[in-house]
Amino acid sequence: MKAINHIDERIILSANTFVEVVVWEVSESLEGSEHQYRYRLALVIKGECVMRYDNESGKGDHKHIGNKESDYNFTDIDRLLADFWNEVGRLT
Repeated sequence: MKAINHIDERIILSANTFVEVVVWEVSESLEGSEHQYRYRLALVIKGECVMRYDNESGKGDHKHIGNKESDYNFTDIDRLLADFWNEVGRLT
């Protein structure tokens, strides 16, 4: 299966704040993840990434808030987006 891009958006929230949401469906799960999605969701304020959810190969599903990294329990894309937007609401 060729990778399928489901979401690739930059959403402007204010003059100095935006969100980037990128979600791909891939043929094989990344090392450390048990699903077939590759994703990167980021909140950027004043040029600084203050929060990011991603699943880079080898690290699996996790999130960064400020300089703290923690595991993220991925269940599905809808839950991922809901969790991310809840954090955006809390941080903005």
